[in-house]
Amino acid sequence: MIAIIDYGVGNLFSLKSSFAAIGQEAVVTSDPEVIHAADRLILPGVGAFGDAAQKLRESGMAQVIKTETAAGKPLMGICLGMQLLFDKSYEYGEHEGLGLIRGEIRPISEVIDDGLKIPHIGWNALIFKKPSKLFKYIREGDCVYFVHSFYAADCASDTTATAEYSAELTASVENGSVYGCQFHPEKSGDVGLNILRAFCEI
Repeated sequence: MIAIIDYGVGNLFSLKSSFAAIGQEAVVTSDPEVIHAADRLILPGVGAFGDAAQKLRESGMAQVIKTETAAGKPLMGICLGMQLLFDKSYEYGEHEGLGLIRGEIRPISEVIDDGLKIPHIGWNALIFKKPSKLFKYIREGDCVYFVHSFYAADCASDTTATAEYSAELTASVENGSVYGCQFHPEKSGDVGLNILRAFCEI
């Protein structure tokens, strides 16, 4: 069973529907006991880093996530959920993250060409940087769907794929049992479903 962590932020039910489409049971929950009983965890997220990080802490979910991942339970962060895995973010200030992936979150405006639209919205091809179990059913060059204005920086050692938007932006990361996708698998068609399918086999 997959627990989609509900802390007041995220595309919870579209994710649940995506897991149903691949025949996997998923529940949306903020119950620590249900999360503990789950085989795998999903950390979704949309909106601003600071607000989401505060909600994670205030709901108690930050500590639950750290406890479960320390025990080796697979966790996938999606979009803002991926960014929350990092040490800190510089989105409208400086905010502490979960510290499960080394690096920090910075504005894409610092690295992309002037004149390109922000947020970065649309389909981009994945450029593989190192092998990942998430890539079991996809190929390099497959396209996934992004919506973001900030990106993960200083994380080359944990980066498994990038995508080009005049600069190479971090698309996915991995550290032990902790995985992150800057893109939205649940909005990425068959490629996204195959990434979720691979996660369910970890």
